[in-house]
Amino acid sequence: MPGNAVDPLATEKTRDQIMAEREAKKLAKQAKKQKTAPTPTAATPAVLTTPSAPATKIITEVEQTTITTKLTTTTTTKVQDAVASKTTQPAAVNGKDAEAGEKTREQIKAEREAKKAAKKAGKGGGAKVEGIAQQLADLKVAEKAPVAASAAPSTTEADQEKKKPALSKAERRAIQEAQRAAKAQVQTKKAQHAAKAPPSAAPKEPNRKSVSPTTAATSSSPVKCPASTPNVDCRVKLFNHLVCAKEDSQFINDPLVHPSIARLGVQYAKRTVVGSNARCIAFLHALRQVVHDFETPAKKEFGRSLDAAVKHHVDHLHKCRPLAVSVSNAYKQFKNQLTQLPADVPETELKELLVHFIDTYIENQIGKAAQAISGFLQEKITDGDVLLTFACSSLIQFICEEAKRRQVAFRVIVVDSRPGCEGQELLRRLHATGIPCTYVLINAVGYVMAEATKVLLGAHALLANGYVMARTGTAQVALVANAHNVPVLVCCETHKFSERFQTDAIVYNELSDPNQLVRGDKCQLSNWAAKGKLLPLNLSYDITPPELVSAVVTEVAILPCTSVPVILRIKPDIGY
Repeated sequence: MPGNAVDPLATEKTRDQIMAEREAKKLAKQAKKQKTAPTPTAATPAVLTTPSAPATKIITEVEQTTITTKLTTTTTTKVQDAVASKTTQPAAVNGKDAEAGEKTREQIKAEREAKKAAKKAGKGGGAKVEGIAQQLADLKVAEKAPVAASAAPSTTEADQEKKKPALSKAERRAIQEAQRAAKAQVQTKKAQHAAKAPPSAAPKEPNRKSVSPTTAATSSSPVKCPASTPNVDCRVKLFNHLVCAKEDSQFINDPLVHPSIARLGVQYAKRTVVGSNARCIAFLHALRQVVHDFETPAKKEFGRSLDAAVKHHVDHLHKCRPLAVSVSNAYKQFKNQLTQLPADVPETELKELLVHFIDTYIENQIGKAAQAISGFLQEKITDGDVLLTFACSSLIQFICEEAKRRQVAFRVIVVDSRPGCEGQELLRRLHATGIPCTYVLINAVGYVMAEATKVLLGAHALLANGYVMARTGTAQVALVANAHNVPVLVCCETHKFSERFQTDAIVYNELSDPNQLVRGDKCQLSNWAAKGKLLPLNLSYDITPPELVSAVVTEVAILPCTSVPVILRIKPDIGY
């Protein structure tokens, strides 16, 4: 810079300089009090160094080094080059220009960027590079105080920009709110404009559909979707995870599925085979046929190949209807048996071992277990007893028939409920054996419970936390029996024990066909699919808490519900 030119930034003091001056004033006042020196006439550092103030001169000589170091260390971190030059001027002895000193970090970066830009542009002139570097340095220095790059700014313009008052927090917040309001108005205008646009573009859709039949088919499918699936939209989200009933028409012939499994899948879907024991026995018979007809592929192991084939068949059955707990446990035992097959044994012998295992499982887990449970209950059934049961259970039927063979005088009250009305089948079987029976629906269970002496209930599964999973309505019967102080005995084989924990009927359940709840054309639900937001809920099972169950009768012993984990732990050891 020329010697006569005035730096526009030199007139403005930095905050650190002001603080340094204040500290110098405080030190001067303290020295005046100590040495009773005359009061100085000026407060600037230049006046403090004059000979007219000897006391202050001594103070400034002591503190001048600290003040100058503070000014130099604080101003070097600033971006403004003019401020840095001002702070270094008092330290210059020979009056040299501050710009002739060392370059700042910003200038070095600017020069590097200018050199990179020059290399990319193919310009190698050293003078041009220096000029570009100086321009970039000036721009970086003037970031906080922008000035016109074409002409040198005047001192008055720089002073005006520096003297602009800083906005307070409230003013900045008001500006931000005003900007947000303006953006919101723009967005609302755009939304209104977009809402008005579709009517004008609607007449173009027929022409677009008439271009190609494929686009017409794809565009018409979303239009039909809301009309064909109103029930999906009106389904309660609480039951969306449950498996729905499937139609028979979707089970097509699969070349990888054995005919016996395909036939069993249709029977599962049509509810021709119902009941935990019946479904398990049918599955094991079909599995025996699959093992008998299985042929090991070339260069494959018998056990692994059969395991993959059986898994595919089980998946097919699960698609037809969710597997019962008894079926799942039987499948687990079969897989365990596959892993224990001996090596270096002919395939025919391995098949015989598997067939023998299936027959033994049916005999022990279902046949002999029912006899053991019946033996425990025969001691509890006496003359004059009135046994109340719900729905249809093959195990309850076997117990009643055994008591009839023992010539015990008792009668049975069969409680039933819609839509399955499975109790009618149990009523027919018991009446065929000569057992006196009474048939009521579940809404009349409160009237007949006073006559009952014991309540015998079947179970679909017994969960690990002691809850009983059975046909829908079992929990209501157990609740009424508990209110009348009638003992509730649940008859359940150990092959129906499950390791799953469940305290309600929503976490896991099976949804039956909602059309089963429609009684006829005169029913108000006859046209439920066309009414829009309506979907009948037909749950297959419910959960009975252990507080309502007096005991569980198993082939091991008569146990409380809380002993289920014990049976699950010792069952592999005792070989049941």
